Amino acid sequence: MLSAAAVLLLGLVAWERGPGGVRMVALVATLGAAAAAGRVLFAPIPSVKPVTTICVVAGAALGARAGMAVGAAAALISNAFLGQGPWTPAQMVLWGLAGASGALLRAVVTRPWGLVAVTAAWGLAFGWAMNVWFLATFGPEVSWSAFLVASTASAWFDVAHAVGNVVFSLAIGMALLRLLGRYAARVEVRRLPDPEPAAP
Repeated sequence: MLSAAAVLLLGLVAWERGPGGVRMVALVATLGAAAAAGRVLFAPIPSVKPVTTICVVAGAALGARAGMAVGAAAALISNAFLGQGPWTPAQMVLWGLAGASGALLRAVVTRPWGLVAVTAAWGLAFGWAMNVWFLATFGPEVSWSAFLVASTASAWFDVAHAVGNVVFSLAIGMALLRLLGRYAARVEVRRLPDPEPAAP
């Protein structure tokens, strides 16, 4: 819990101190809300959500800070409808890391099948990481044997998450990437040095 809180706090500070104006903040908030709405909308289908795809694309188009902010906001907002609990910090961190990975792997995720591969991998990694979190939170213990039991029990949901990410990446990934790329170019803020004072 302390590690998750530290990661979220560092991400918040990085976002608050990073470049970008009001329009970029509004865009990130809108993406976080859209990802949350998609998660709530697809709630009847276990583990099939557009959140991971939106986070990775946001990171690739807008940068690591924006990707992390979108992921954290999506988890926090959607859990206001689906239920908050000790799983919320882990989901915020993991979807935030998915957004940051979009920026780190931009050369890969800007290609359709690269995006598919990254989001599919995140579908499995997300489930495994949540298994570790639940074992650490609820027990009975954190061990390889307990992890294997938990992963076997959650395998169907993890595969569904990965397959859902593939579908969303193919359906909306490239279009969303182009849209966000054009918008980011329009709202980019560049800081220029102050001009030399005029000679008296």
